[in-house]
Amino acid sequence: MLEGPSYLISRDLPSSCEHESRWIYNTFRVIELSNGKRRVEDGEGVSLRKSSKPSDVVEREETMQSLHDLSLSQADQSDNGDHNGDQSDSSSLIQQIGRDMSINCLALCSRSDYGSIASLNQSFRSLIRSGELYRMRRNMGITEHWVYFSCNLLEWEAFDPIRLRWMHLPRMTSNECFMCSDKESLAVGTELLVFGKEIMSHVIYKYSILTNSWSLGTEMNEPRCLFGSASLGGIAIVAGGCDPEGNILSSAELYDSDTGMWMTLPSMNKPRKMCSGVFMDGRFYVIGGIGVGNPNLLTCGEVYDLDTKAWHEIPNMFPEHNGDAVATEAPATAKAPPLLAVVKNQLYAAYYAEKEVRKYDKERNMWLTVGRLPEQAASMNGWGLAFRACGDRLIVIGGPRALGGGIIEVNGWNPDEGPPQVDLTGKQAFGKFCL
Repeated sequence: MLEGPSYLISRDLPSSCEHESRWIYNTFRVIELSNGKRRVEDGEGVSLRKSSKPSDVVEREETMQSLHDLSLSQADQSDNGDHNGDQSDSSSLIQQIGRDMSINCLALCSRSDYGSIASLNQSFRSLIRSGELYRMRRNMGITEHWVYFSCNLLEWEAFDPIRLRWMHLPRMTSNECFMCSDKESLAVGTELLVFGKEIMSHVIYKYSILTNSWSLGTEMNEPRCLFGSASLGGIAIVAGGCDPEGNILSSAELYDSDTGMWMTLPSMNKPRKMCSGVFMDGRFYVIGGIGVGNPNLLTCGEVYDLDTKAWHEIPNMFPEHNGDAVATEAPATAKAPPLLAVVKNQLYAAYYAEKEVRKYDKERNMWLTVGRLPEQAASMNGWGLAFRACGDRLIVIGGPRALGGGIIEVNGWNPDEGPPQVDLTGKQAFGKFCL
């Protein structure tokens, strides 16, 4: 559920929801005008659960309704063109303003609207699938983070915490062996990677936002499971874990989502599995985990510098939990990897046994308590609880459970605003325990 060994997170618009909705409205208003259509005043719109003000709700409903009507209109025009010989230049997208200005406008829309945009005609669909919009957004410094998680083994959900939208991804196709194997997940660029094993070999399934479909990804140079991982833009690093024979690894690899290829990196100083990874200050950190011949959790961390291509060990970076007796007595293999998140290059951790949120002091190499986790964020030795960064906010995902079902709650907190005052961002009922 989210980024790392058991979960992924990936949204951060550098503008307010109101500003974003205005751009989206203006963009589709231009599309309407370019096709000689007037704005639809009545009709069924998309229901949004939260807005900056009531007028935003009306504006967004009209926008999405107009987009829906425009999609049908352009489909009709396309059919008529096929029969009547209309050879309009669809390559310009919004014809009255030209292709370049069209792309500049569309780049400022929320990516959760890209599915609707792609349904307009072949030119819009080709633009979305080419990845050109995402590359432009990356160059413009626009990034959006979605929450990905799975409550059923082959089914994944995406949650847009800004637009408050739940989106169901297409169902994965795999065999029974993959469903029963250890799995990790990682969001990088426009992809969601899910790692597992099928009968005799490790496999990677790749979901593409561009095509809204699953496919087999390129295997790592050294297949592994139970590793630490994190992404930074279009790249990701995985480190440690276990090989197919169960040996604990010290090796690491870098994934480039633009090429879909893996590159072997220098090995860590210590082999470790069930560790966590984060990017902070442009460097990759691996923290915690279980080492070779040691039944206890490792307290040291390691940092990889992408410029010098070298690892440096940080002693006692993540001390053992000293919470309640049940959590302390559980074997290391029964405990979840460290629950970590980085916001504005500051590292935070969720200490599930103590129900605390702590912040890492880089200068003194120690953790300081800054508040408490939501009481309803229950877990089993850390499993079933997600803690990750989402733009400038920390996100906690968990919730009350009952036999045969439960509630998934997405809670957010801005660390700059002082001690945790967690806001309930989203809520969804699911029939099974959340992975």
